[in-house]
Amino acid sequence: MLTHAIAKNVGHPVRKVRRVTSAIRGRRVGEALAILRFLPNAPARDVYKVVASAAANAENNYQMDPDELWVVNAIADEGFTIKRVRARSHGRSSRILRRSSHITVYVSDDPADIPAGARRAARRQA
Repeated sequence: MLTHAIAKNVGHPVRKVRRVTSAIRGRRVGEALAILRFLPNAPARDVYKVVASAAANAENNYQMDPDELWVVNAIADEGFTIKRVRARSHGRSSRILRRSSHITVYVSDDPADIPAGARRAARRQA
């Protein structure tokens, strides 16, 4: 059965979060959490929380064994953008864009739910 967890308006740009989510797609939840714990990227902490939440949702709502769960898909979508202004020379100004993202993680107890491309990519990285 497929379950998911979502974190909205995480304060990291989508481009940086996607680097982290591609590292865990198609792996077991325990292995994904271990990878996220030691990744040096800042968004890894937030992705770790979402993966742990998805595993807890599967365990508490559907009585699935957390040791048998797989990360089927991990998606990072663009959130809102805070626009700021920075003073520049000659009385001009420039824009500062503070981007955020939404992180969605799907987990399942059936490894057949994993798309073939994600399975190959996880094997290649191992």
